[in-house]
Amino acid sequence: MRLLGLDPGLRITGWGVIEVEGNRLRHVAHGTVAPDPSGPLAVRLRDLHDALLAIVDRYRPDEAAVEETFLNKNAGSSLKLGHARGVVLLVPALRGIPIAEYAAKDVKKSLVGTGGADKAQVLLMVTHLLPGSARASADAADALAVAICHGHASSVGRAYAGARVTAGASR
Repeated sequence: MRLLGLDPGLRITGWGVIEVEGNRLRHVAHGTVAPDPSGPLAVRLRDLHDALLAIVDRYRPDEAAVEETFLNKNAGSSLKLGHARGVVLLVPALRGIPIAEYAAKDVKKSLVGTGGADKAQVLLMVTHLLPGSARASADAADALAVAICHGHASSVGRAYAGARVTAGASR
């Protein structure tokens, strides 16, 4: 099964693609999408949409997993992040790809064993589990972590880690 992990952000959205066969994981690709920060919000969202759609069309994932966002102290930043998250959820749904969502603490717990793990610990586990991801940025590593979490959850059932399918159907 091919999985797409997504870590939403308006400034930088991380993405990662893995394949899961039983309990084996294989790194396929990873990267980031960074729309021009000087552009109008609508154009930045369009650029995010177009880039993610190209990734989905290129790698053809069977399922997608998205990290849930936390509320920021700055309401304006939270609202803008919400716009980006909407695009991140929309793109796989447009292609009929089922989407699961995971809280950051559940992703960390799945990889490291504790929901309070820091970014360095998550990055270390991602590179250990996916040797091809050694040069991943923090945003791409977070996306790969979400994909790994979903891969683990898929092997033991959707109820693991509080996942809920929010969009799409099997192609």
